[in-house]
Parts: sequence; structure tokens; C-alpha cells
Amino acid sequence: MPELPEVETMRRGVAAVTGSRIVRVERPACRKRPIAISPRIDVLNRRAEGQQIVSVDRIGKRVVLRLERGDALVIEPRMTGLVLLVGPPTTQHLRLRIQLSGGSTRELLFWDRRGLGTVRLLMAREFDAFYGPDRMGPDALVIDLKTLQSRLHRSRRAIKVALLDQRALAGIGNLYASEILHRAMIDPRRRCTGLNRGEWQRLHDAIREVLESAVQCEGSTLADGTYRNALNEAGGYQNHHRVYDRANELCLSCGEGVITRIVQAQRSTFYCRICQRRTAAR
Repeated sequence: MPELPEVETMRRGVAAVTGSRIVRVERPACRKRPIAISPRIDVLNRRAEGQQIVSVDRIGKRVVLRLERGDALVIEPRMTGLVLLVGPPTTQHLRLRIQLSGGSTRELLFWDRRGLGTVRLLMAREFDAFYGPDRMGPDALVIDLKTLQSRLHRSRRAIKVALLDQRALAGIGNLYASEILHRAMIDPRRRCTGLNRGEWQRLHDAIREVLESAVQCEGSTLADGTYRNALNEAGGYQNHHRVYDRANELCLSCGEGVITRIVQAQRSTFYCRICQRRTAAR
């Protein structure tokens, strides 16, 4: 968390900075765990100062500010980061301030409670080295069925674990993998090699449906309340979760199964044993 829907919501929320010019990039005083910023802040500021933001993009779970001289400022929220246009939830966890001119907003902020996020200013060749096709799979929001199947069907990993592999497809994390597999009626423990054509089709449909619905709802704000959109407002997709964090509760789809929690690759997985039978799907 945040995953693709939350980061896409951030991207859309701050898209208004396109056309603005960077006046200054600064690292506010913070006594908390420092985030990784590369290059160091004085060098980053010197390189970015005066450049116009030509677009706001997203790659996987990262917001990317494209600058006029070909540089890319990549903000990776990781567990608790937020990209904001308004005052942050707390001042002590503010990690980066980008002062702007020539547009509708005066500043862009990066806030991170746990300090796991990163900020990188990369030249074009560096960007390709970090996030090119050898490092990142196709975006999960736009991947087609043929590409999805070709990238995963030979893997002997459990399908839930494979969906988290950002080299295979970019953007899906733990929360949405559980929701997607429940929508597709596929047991998360099934190996990729064992899925049939109909199951791949259902999986592809579920990826698109779940992610698009979550983006429309501006992401999921969980019980800790950390995730917020660019205007510091909660998302709404948590109200539509079918299995995530609902262990021991009745399945909302079949009304018979009880949601089960298991651990896969050190991450919690939630599923319904009735809706998601382990045998080949009907």
C-alpha cells in the first residue's frame, strides 16, 4: 500500500502541476527516519530548478514528473507515502517540498509517515535502466490477455505470488491481488501452469474490473487512515472489498463460505474456499 489505484489517483490529483515551473526543491527539517533522495537534495534542486513540468505520469506504483530537459523526478510512495497539493496530515512527516510558479498551485508535497518512500531525479538513460522493460512489466491497468498469459503461464509459482511480481506486470500489490483472484474465482494457491484458458480470461477481466473500479473510487483507505488522495481526502474502495482483511467473516459473494487468511511469500492472502475452489474452475 499504496498500489496502482492509489498511485494513479495521486497522479490524477496532481496532474494540474503540468506546465508549472519548478522554483525550488527542498527537504524540510524532519526528525523522523529520513527517506532516500537521489541525488542529494542540493544537487537535485540545482538540476531541477527552473525546469518546466511537461507531464505527470505513472509507472507501476510510482508518480513520475517529466521535466523539459528530459529528466524524470520519480516519487515512490511505498508503504505510507502521499503526493499532495494541500497541507499534509502531519507536519513532522513532510519529506519534500517542490515550490512552483506559473500554474494553479504553488507547491507539491511528499509526505511519508514511515519513511520508506524514495525520490529520484533521473536522466533519460538512467530512467530506462531503472524502469525500462527489462525491469518493469506492462502496466496492469492496460495489459492485454495475450501478454498477461505469456508472461505468467510458464511460472510454477502460486498465481497470487506471481501477480505481485513487478517484472511480470506492474502495479498490483497484496490487497488488489486478493480482490482480483476472488473476482476471478481462482484459488490463490493454484500454480500459474495449472490455469486453463477460461481462467486466464477471467483473471484478465478481473484485473481490469477491480483496478478500474478502485481508481474510480480513488483507492482504498484502510483502518489506519494513512492513504489519502492529493487533497488529503480518504478513498472509497475499502467499502467494496470482498475478501481483503475480512478473515473469519462470511463471504459477501456466495453467502456461504467464510473468508480464510493464509500467508504466501510472507504476505497475507484472503480468499473464500467456496468461491475459489482449488480444483480447476467450472
